[in-house]
Amino acid sequence: MTSQDWLLTDDASYKGYEIATESELSANPYRLFRFLTDLEDVLHSVSDDSVRLQKIRPLVRRLLNSSEWLHYEYLEPDSETGWSVLTLYDEPDFPLTVQTVVWLPGQVSPIHNHGTWGIVAIVSGQEKNTVWRKVEPEGSERIEKVGELILSPGDIISFTPDAIHNVEAMGDEPTVSFNLYGETNYNQRFQFDPITSTATNF
Repeated sequence: MTSQDWLLTDDASYKGYEIATESELSANPYRLFRFLTDLEDVLHSVSDDSVRLQKIRPLVRRLLNSSEWLHYEYLEPDSETGWSVLTLYDEPDFPLTVQTVVWLPGQVSPIHNHGTWGIVAIVSGQEKNTVWRKVEPEGSERIEKVGELILSPGDIISFTPDAIHNVEAMGDEPTVSFNLYGETNYNQRFQFDPITSTATNF
């Protein structure tokens, strides 16, 4: 199966992009410190989130292809909550968080946005992303379902800050992902309820 890069934007559109070839991605060893330095260069030189994400996705793919150890850096999911988060990098005063996240099969997240740009790369298992958008009237918290994306190992999905989605771990094994987020504005991060048409801070 061919891996795919996706971009989900604030207006609920989602678009697939071509990815670099394996030879382009793995020509030289790519260490975490170099990834972070390259990432900082992008953050300082590019302000548009969609353009940033287009430049960052190949760096994430190259890191995962070159750093096998990252595939095993995760916590077993909690049996009560059904998920776990392991923070790999979160430096004060640097607008970046790097995590691995694990979901048990069948677990479903709330419908939410992130309040920042984000990238999720599937390491193992399978994840369904359901895409939502706000609908009329303007200023309302009413949302509607737009579509679904099924992500498999090697697939990468990226989000602009107000993109709305929820995820479900598919299949019979836990879903493990490598997650990268910018600096979250928690006043702009919401959980949405499509039944009551309300949004609460998440």
